[in-house]
Parts: sequence; C-alpha cells; structure tokens
Amino acid sequence: MAQSESKQYLKLAGRSLLDWSVGALLACEELRGCVVAVPEADLQRQKEGALADARVRLCSGGASRAASVAAGIAALSAQDEDWVLVHDAARPCLSQEDLRSLIDAVTGSGVGGLLAVPITDTLKRGDGQARVSATIDRDNLWSAQTPQMFRVGELRLALGAASESDFAVTDEASAMEAAGFEVQLVRGSLSNLKVTYASDMQLAAYWLGQLYAQDVDMAGTDI
Repeated sequence: MAQSESKQYLKLAGRSLLDWSVGALLACEELRGCVVAVPEADLQRQKEGALADARVRLCSGGASRAASVAAGIAALSAQDEDWVLVHDAARPCLSQEDLRSLIDAVTGSGVGGLLAVPITDTLKRGDGQARVSATIDRDNLWSAQTPQMFRVGELRLALGAASESDFAVTDEASAMEAAGFEVQLVRGSLSNLKVTYASDMQLAAYWLGQLYAQDVDMAGTDI
C-alpha cells in the first residue's frame, strides 16, 4: 500500500477500512458479539466508530491469519454449536444483501460456507520468469471472499489440526476442507473486493458510495 499506517486504519469515505468492515457485520441483528484481532500494540488504541459498539471486544492476534482467527475464537463467548463469521478487515464493501445470503444459505442447510464469485478471466500459469507455462481451465473455479461462516467447534478443531500438521491455511475454508468438512460456495459480488493495492482504495470508495451512500463522506478519504 506504500502507506506509513497499517492498512486497516486508512481512512476511506470518512471511516477506516476496519470500521467499515466491522460495521457491516454489526448491522446484522443476529450478531451477538464481535472480536477483532489486532496487533498487541493496538490494543490500547482508542475505540471509535464501530469498535466502540458494546458487542465488540479486541484481542491480540497471532503471527499468521490462522493464529489470529484462533485467538479471536478463543475470545468469543460462544458454544461449539454456534455459528461464527470470519471477515477480513481489508474488505470494507460487504453488502448487507451478500451477508444475508451467506447466513441464510448456511443456517438453512447446516453446512458451513463462504462468499465467492465465479472466475471469468482466462487464467495463465507462469513459469517463474514471466512466461506462460499453461492455460488453466476456469470451469468450476471460484474466487474466495469473506465472510466465511462455520460452527465454532468445527472451525476450532480444523484450525488446531492445521497447526499441528503445519498445513498452510490461506483461509478458513481451506482448514475446514483439509479437516474433511463439507464447505459450500455462496455466490457473492465483485463489489466485495479486498483492498490490497493503493489503487484499490478508489474502487472501494466507489462501491461504498453505491452500497452505503448515506454513510459516505468523501472528504475523509486518504487516497
């Protein structure tokens, strides 16, 4: 991102990326609690916006995504059979429609799942020297998003098994798959992008204006 401040705290349309991401989850009436995993040094930051909500607590994250998610689960006041949503702080443009679709699909079937979109681009495999080694068949290929939603106990078990076997967890679904659990794909939207590069901020600002026009303040955008 070429920024001096951590990406999740960059201002976008008047609020930080983290604030937008947490706020989208808090808009769900069924949500009983929310744990945000942050670097230990950030635990003393002032809680503003969505982080000041009574349902939100902070916990110290780990050295990896999986470790941070495991820490967040440990900090939850939840039972094994409860459902937990795991969301990226860098996905500020989660729509309420997509969130509702995921929750309804998972609770309706009893099978954990994730938001995802079918891949439409032609995929090329590189040879490490910027040369094409193969064209990949894109049929049945999806791009994974968050939130991802699973039973608390099952996700804890899957993350623990991955840690013990040194399995590289790229997302929660990969840990669940490796542990033998069924995972369903719930079609999401391209608007639910992950802010990775500086240029993504402009696109995210556009989508926030479309999804949450009443909450957008472009004067507070750091782009």
